[in-house]
This record gives sequence, structure tokens and C-alpha cells, in this order.
Amino acid sequence: MTDEHEHTVTTAPPVDWDAQAARFDAEPDHGLRDPEVRAAWGARLRSWLPGHPADVLDLGCGTGSLSLLAAGQGHRVTAVDLSPAMVERARAKLAGRPAEVLCGPAEAPPVGRLRFDVVLVRHVLWTLPDPARALRHWRELLRPHGRFVLVEGVWGTLHPVGIPAGRLTALLAPLAADVRVERLSGDPVLWGKEVTDERYAVVAAV
Repeated sequence: MTDEHEHTVTTAPPVDWDAQAARFDAEPDHGLRDPEVRAAWGARLRSWLPGHPADVLDLGCGTGSLSLLAAGQGHRVTAVDLSPAMVERARAKLAGRPAEVLCGPAEAPPVGRLRFDVVLVRHVLWTLPDPARALRHWRELLRPHGRFVLVEGVWGTLHPVGIPAGRLTALLAPLAADVRVERLSGDPVLWGKEVTDERYAVVAAV
């Protein structure tokens, strides 16, 4: 991978997420309907999140699948998505759990003065027009000794879109004291299929 690619972020074309909501969970890694896929994500999440009950901010939560796993592991979750249709499904999925679901943009979540132990973001940062600015704002939402848990990647071959791990770690360098990259492409159970593109998680403590 070239240095040029490492420092390039290609953002996604606009997507009508309200229209996508009804079939969003059909993707194995979105709906986590398969017990093996759900268990694989649960194990990863348990290794990324604190070992004690924590306040988790799940940004761009979609239908709330990761929020549900986090709540099931004893964490208090605030989930945010820009799509009202996604929010409706997430609220139904999280009913009865220690979770609140809010409608708003991931880059400026409507959480007021609340602060969190974890900012959890999956496949969202690469879609934003200014990832560096979003990360700086999210850093302000973290308590001392909080952490980022960011799951991202680069998708496609002819016209790849996404954010390479090298680029994301460079953006995090001024914001976090400890940045760890965990490669996820080699674990097909997470995705419900074999994948060859770049998929990874970054856990960064502040």
C-alpha cells in the first residue's frame, strides 16, 4: 500500500439511510442474526470495551446491533443515528435495556454536556466530510482515561472507498496516548463470508 493511499480518504456517495433501514439487518455483520456472527462480534466488543460497566456512546448506530451487544455486556449505552428510520428500529431493538437512542448527526451528536467512557463508531468515520474534525469533537466527549473504539476499512477494488488504518492512526496521534490496530479481514465469521479488503479496528486510549 503506498503512502499516497495511506493518506487518502475517499468519502462515500450520499446514501438514503431511511430507505436502507428496512433491509439493513439482512447483512450478516449489520443484523448479527446468525448466532456465530453475533458471538464473534460480542467477543471482539468485550475485548475492546472496559471490563466494568461503562458509559458508551455508539455513533452512527444504525439499527442498534452493537449497542444491543454492549448493553447486554452491562454497559450503559447512548446510541445516535441521523436516520429516523434507523433510530426507530434501534429503539425497538434496545427496548428494556439500559440504553437511550437519539436522532442526530454522528459528527455532532445531540448529547449536550454528557461525557462518556467510550466512543464506539463502526463504518461511519469514512463517510464524513471531515474525519479529523469529527475525531477532535469526539475527543471532547470522552472522560479522562476514556477510549475510542473505531471499526473502519477500505472497500472496493476499481474505486476503493474508505479510510486506511495508517491514515486513521495518523489522525488519532495528537488525540490519544495509546493507539492499537486490530486487523479484522482475516476473521470471516465477523462478516459472514471471506473478505479480502482492508477491515480493522482501532482502540485508542486518551
